[in-house]
Amino acid sequence: MTRTEHMKPAVLPSPLSSLIKDEALRSQPSHLPSLHSLAIQIQHNLQYQHEWSDLQIHTRSSFTNELLPRPLLSGLPPQRLYIHPDEQIELLKDADRARKARGEEEGGTLDVKAAPEREWILPARLSEKWTLRRLAEVFDAIAVVPPQPESEDMEEDRAANPWRTTKRVILATADTDSTVVYYIVQDGMVKPRQN
Repeated sequence: MTRTEHMKPAVLPSPLSSLIKDEALRSQPSHLPSLHSLAIQIQHNLQYQHEWSDLQIHTRSSFTNELLPRPLLSGLPPQRLYIHPDEQIELLKDADRARKARGEEEGGTLDVKAAPEREWILPARLSEKWTLRRLAEVFDAIAVVPPQPESEDMEEDRAANPWRTTKRVILATADTDSTVVYYIVQDGMVKPRQN
């Protein structure tokens, strides 16, 4: 009698584990392998769960070409993540003028559109302790807007959007069960949003 019915089936690696292993073989990460694999995990989550595009991993500062404190990502979300309060007022005024120009009545809805902007993403683990000093090290190494995918050169440290004047990162916090929570963290004092 064979004992095949009592044997455990072979365990296949998950697609994410395979992706991390393949990336590790292809590239020579300059950070700890755990930080590099975390960046790949967050990249995978953003691309396939949240429909981000133009994602890339950055290991060096676009200013000094020195090693970043840890790998960062940049990418384009499917919609705008943050609208400055003053920009929000201008967008509402523009939408109201457009509605009046079309001859619609006052009670109709306003069609407010804000184009998505490239964002920095800071991969982190839930168990990590973040201090203002550690966040400041990250902000000191980045530009206001991430560089475009085709050029790592960031000669201009300003956004195409005149309202985007402070640096911000999306803190992507991954837990041990692979859930990821995203927070917007801005450098310095920021005017509160209006509801």
